[in-house]
Amino acid sequence: MVHRIHLLETGEAFDAAPDESLLDAALRQGLRLPHECQFGSCGTCRVKIATGSVAYEDFPPGLSPEEAAEGYALACQARATSDLAISPARRLAPCSEPARHMATVTSVRAIGEDVLHLALELPPGAQLLYRAGQYVNIQLPEGGHRSFSMASRPHPRAIDFHIRRIPQGRFTNGHATQLRPGDTLPVELPLGTFCYHEEDYRPLIMVATGTGLAPIKSILESLMDCEDCPPVSLYWGMRSEAGLYLHDEIMRWAERLCEFRYVPVLSRAGAGWTGRRGHVQQAVLEDFDDLSEHAIYLCGSPAMIADAKREFLARNASIDHMYSDSFTFQSAAAPQAAALA
Repeated sequence: MVHRIHLLETGEAFDAAPDESLLDAALRQGLRLPHECQFGSCGTCRVKIATGSVAYEDFPPGLSPEEAAEGYALACQARATSDLAISPARRLAPCSEPARHMATVTSVRAIGEDVLHLALELPPGAQLLYRAGQYVNIQLPEGGHRSFSMASRPHPRAIDFHIRRIPQGRFTNGHATQLRPGDTLPVELPLGTFCYHEEDYRPLIMVATGTGLAPIKSILESLMDCEDCPPVSLYWGMRSEAGLYLHDEIMRWAERLCEFRYVPVLSRAGAGWTGRRGHVQQAVLEDFDDLSEHAIYLCGSPAMIADAKREFLARNASIDHMYSDSFTFQSAAAPQAAALA
């Protein structure tokens, strides 16, 4: 049986067959829903179901059972089992419509043992308006693309990224290492729904692993010197001390953020490390008995995000105030993985 899907925000509607996802059905009928990975990991396509029900062939990794119980679904995997009324998970601040531009490389340099800092400049007519936390698709010469979160506060033309070099990564360990100032790259932006929600009016807990720090940095830089900046706790997980590629810079953020607390956490620390050890999400649990009053931002490995969601919800975290951006990677040997390499 074909089911009718109503979009509450726009009044639009489309039909979905029982054997197709909500996203596939919408795209087939010319309606664009926010999406990226299309296999249930990134969470970009998350929607709230106002009425009706859905089912999954395989429950998606980017959605927790607790979120599903609260009426959230991932459109790229969910299949309608009745007529539906759905809406985006949260209202978002205005930004530019996604568009393609030819960007010019202004800088590329190593900022860690396996991390590159890539800075680009958009053409004069771009006048980009994006939300802190969003990402860009860099188009590859051989086809396809790689996705990278913007790492600095929003700017009409200047954007930059933290690119982790992945062994056998076609872009990160290949093309990106050969870029020089003056080179050009085709990009599509702005993309994604991971962004700062100032309407929450809650203290912030930011949790990142690896280069998942990039969109967190963008959000926090947008709050620097702001009178309405809420208290901020940043937990950054890495394997070793050598991986903390922005450690010294982050230490200085306390001068420009409200009640800023920075907690680096190492999972494979050496004998000389005197800071926190273990998994970054566990460090949060050690410091907070109750998370009900916080807005929580999670960015990095899918395993960290899945575990953090489960554990934080058990500490009374609000599903409606927990935001995540899952980083997965693709190498030349794994063409079906998510494109972040």
